[in-house]
Amino acid sequence: MTQNHTVHAAQPPQAPDRRWAALGVLVGAMLLLAVDGTVLYLAVPSLVADLAPSADQVLWIGDVYGLALAGLLITTGTLADRLGRKRVLLAGTAAFGAASALAAFAPDAGTLIAARLLLGVAGATIMPSTLSIIRDLFPDDRERTRAIAIWSAASGGGMAVGPLLGGALLEHFWWGSVFLINVPIVVVFLVAGAFLLPESRNPRPGRFDLLSAALSLAAVVPLVWAVKHAVGSGVDGATLLATAVGVVAGVVFVRRQRRLDTPLIDVGLFADKAFSGAVFANVIAIFALSGLLFFFSQYLQLVRGMGPLTAGLAEVPTTAAAVLAAGVVGVLVARLGTGRAVGAGLAAAAVGLGLVAVAEGSDRYLWLGLALVPVGLGIGVAMTLTTDAVVSAVPPRRAGAASAIAETAYELGAVLGIALLGSGVTLAYRSALELPADLPDPVRAAVVDSLASALHAVEPGSGAATAAREAFTAAMQVTSVLAAVITAVAALVAWRTIPSGRKTPTTTDQGEE
Repeated sequence: MTQNHTVHAAQPPQAPDRRWAALGVLVGAMLLLAVDGTVLYLAVPSLVADLAPSADQVLWIGDVYGLALAGLLITTGTLADRLGRKRVLLAGTAAFGAASALAAFAPDAGTLIAARLLLGVAGATIMPSTLSIIRDLFPDDRERTRAIAIWSAASGGGMAVGPLLGGALLEHFWWGSVFLINVPIVVVFLVAGAFLLPESRNPRPGRFDLLSAALSLAAVVPLVWAVKHAVGSGVDGATLLATAVGVVAGVVFVRRQRRLDTPLIDVGLFADKAFSGAVFANVIAIFALSGLLFFFSQYLQLVRGMGPLTAGLAEVPTTAAAVLAAGVVGVLVARLGTGRAVGAGLAAAAVGLGLVAVAEGSDRYLWLGLALVPVGLGIGVAMTLTTDAVVSAVPPRRAGAASAIAETAYELGAVLGIALLGSGVTLAYRSALELPADLPDPVRAAVVDSLASALHAVEPGSGAATAAREAFTAAMQVTSVLAAVITAVAALVAWRTIPSGRKTPTTTDQGEE
């Protein structure tokens, strides 16, 4: 098979100051996407009161954004290679601003879900270009590693900053403000990007395979839907059919990529244990953080009674630790090597998740705040190093494909975190409910649906309200332990599969063009 690799048109070298200013634009775009992925979490109780979505609609509002991103990244990345990465990035940024305005003024849950879908589609045109442009801007290995570390810090930091920003906005404005704030930011990025970003494209991209693009979507969407449907309605014929469609589409997609001269994604990269181990660790790191944050914000408000801003501030330990991780990765790699440092980071996150499960049953916030520190620090370290490891595990001729896979892993982890852990919270909540026998059927149905709808359907301080809060707390504890176990397994995999030294491309690899 002829490998698909990116060939860049000759670009004059940029001045150092201009390179780092351009990196600021790329990091800002990544920060915008990461914040938008989590800024909604604190707004869920407010929009539930305003739009009255069902429990399934709440989940779709949360994960359809990441689902569109994960499903379209490979396709839009290939299109960016053909049309120009700067051009596609700026067009996607403009579309992101328009979709944000639509979401801000959505009159019902269906419109909000549609707007979130459009945000995901627009975001998918932005993200694939960021790492590829960074590689063009920074040909020096050390500078590029530093730039990728900053990019990764924006990813993790943005995910953690989202709830804080959302809390600040919701303290003074309506839930739509968490989307409307994107519009002026998008305008600034469009102007700065037009002047600072270089254009790059693949002058010999090969044939674009539309069937592969369709198969990639057909593999991701049905599997995520099957998980959500199984939790909400049980395992039935529809669940099994969707699972079968996703698995078959995935198998056909992989087989087709192996036959194509210019595949949409080079599946041969996964034969490299370092590469596949880094991708797996990246998925699990985002899986744990996004799944925790989505329902953790609801726990702080609906169970502990915090306001939106207070709840956002309560998550600052995660934010601060994730940002600080960028400053300690160099020391960890020097002492442990990349693979062991990733494993140590995930192990710290697993311990933190276990402590979160214990602290959620405590009356004092102090223990919960302290438990969040190892979660943020560990996830931040793992995200930074796995992104760098994915790009570094392959020779330069495969860097474009590696970047697309790293970004897809990021979004897929977010989608699965919300879908699987979020659905797990819902299932555990319903299992733990102990409601009074004389509760009217309509009220009982509302309480069983979700904690948010329960607190709107029953009297504050009633036995049903207390039972709902206790059941949700128990559900959060069970899910946190589950996330801790999964993260611990990922730590072991990373420790054993990702090399502890930096992989250097062979002479043959470097010479292949």
